[in-house]
Amino acid sequence: MPRFALVFLPAVLMLASPAEANKVFVSNERGNSVTVLDSKSWEVIATFPAGNRPRGITISPDGKELYVCSSDDDTVRVFDPESYEELHTLPSGPDPELFALNPAGSPLYIANEDDNLVTVVDVKTRQVLAEVPVGVEPEGVAVSPDAKTLINTSETTNMAHFIDTSTYKIVHNVLVDQRPRYAEFTADGKKLYVSSEIGGTVSVIDVSKAEPTIDKKISFAVPGVLPEWLQPVGVKATKDGSRVFVALGPANRVAVIDGATDEVLDYLLVGQRVWQMAFTPGEEFLITTNGNSNDVSIIDVKSQKVIRSVQVGEQPWGVVVAPN
Repeated sequence: MPRFALVFLPAVLMLASPAEANKVFVSNERGNSVTVLDSKSWEVIATFPAGNRPRGITISPDGKELYVCSSDDDTVRVFDPESYEELHTLPSGPDPELFALNPAGSPLYIANEDDNLVTVVDVKTRQVLAEVPVGVEPEGVAVSPDAKTLINTSETTNMAHFIDTSTYKIVHNVLVDQRPRYAEFTADGKKLYVSSEIGGTVSVIDVSKAEPTIDKKISFAVPGVLPEWLQPVGVKATKDGSRVFVALGPANRVAVIDGATDEVLDYLLVGQRVWQMAFTPGEEFLITTNGNSNDVSIIDVKSQKVIRSVQVGEQPWGVVVAPN
């Protein structure tokens, strides 16, 4: 792996206190790095190496460990979010792409795209607890708010797999549209949104009953944008369930959806090839990664307006914000 020097911008950019600002971590897939932004100034404050082809990125609930899928290194790298030093690695299967932490902080559920497995890893002992066979090309991973159900989406099998976290067995399979990429539970655990990139839809799945069922499929239409460019990828729902945001890939738009009716309200123009998204802790802002324009867009959630774009590294992919 090539070695990089840490790059820090002037300390004046860090004047905001921790209570006023949070660190935003952006994985740069082609740049082999993570860019760090300050969520008050929206300035870049650091860049550090993160292995080869970093994609999925998340942080521990206490904010003390940053996890990055180094996809081409077939490992998960763990960093100190303050010093940006690599602490250790966690085992995974080939080509880890996305993952999700149990709300308690462990285990970590890792989708390994090249071997059709979800690897379950204890982040404290660094031991593999289970390997769950799933469909072809697993990607999206989500954990229910009660931590009892794990969701994995398989891109080629076109399914959302429901996995019991106590037994690591698949208990339900739900067929969705072509190439599902991401899964997002509402905070009350009653609905699950699954994006289908090539199908061009988001499936709204009722998970409040014993058998999960698709209640609706959300489709998208933007004047002047070819239908084949409307490729849903990342999905984020507000904690109160009132709004759901969907990244539409090469359409360069984020769709705003009414969480009560699941109707599209608006489309926000962002950077090129919008991919993943993350809220700041209070949900004042939503940050999007735009892979082809090498920037992130900052959306004011209340006004539903894009207020700024910030250049980061080469081909930004994932994003996570440190907790308060």
